[in-house]
Amino acid sequence: MSTFMAKGESIERKWYILDAANKPLGRTAATAAALLNGKHKVEYTPHVDCGDFVIIINASKAVLTGKKPEQKFYRTHSGYAGGLKETKYRTLMGQRPELAIKLAVKGMLPKNSIGRWSLARLKVYAGSEHKNAAQKPEVFIAGQV
Repeated sequence: MSTFMAKGESIERKWYILDAANKPLGRTAATAAALLNGKHKVEYTPHVDCGDFVIIINASKAVLTGKKPEQKFYRTHSGYAGGLKETKYRTLMGQRPELAIKLAVKGMLPKNSIGRWSLARLKVYAGSEHKNAAQKPEVFIAGQV
């Protein structure tokens, strides 16, 4: 008997909604990364992009536990001397919560082309409204993965 290997063209992609309200940022990001990777599917194959689309709503209501809001930083560097910019996560979650969640999910995806393709299927919204109602997304319950 041979091992089943999924083909890229035979993958059926579903749409899932994750609600980040009053949930830890990392837990929501880990669930989203697993769905984007396709690890919840029986036909998961590591070298094939077999993940689903994920919509995260209520990103502004996500919670950082412990001292992370004050001690964790979002850092960017321009490439020039003295070009380091730091922003505390308390400020980042207040101004751009979509970016904070997207960065957390990006860190949990593979660092290759499959990870980049997977991240393109992630949609993050600060509020409870989203623009993807036409795709008929299903609400994902945390214990399903």
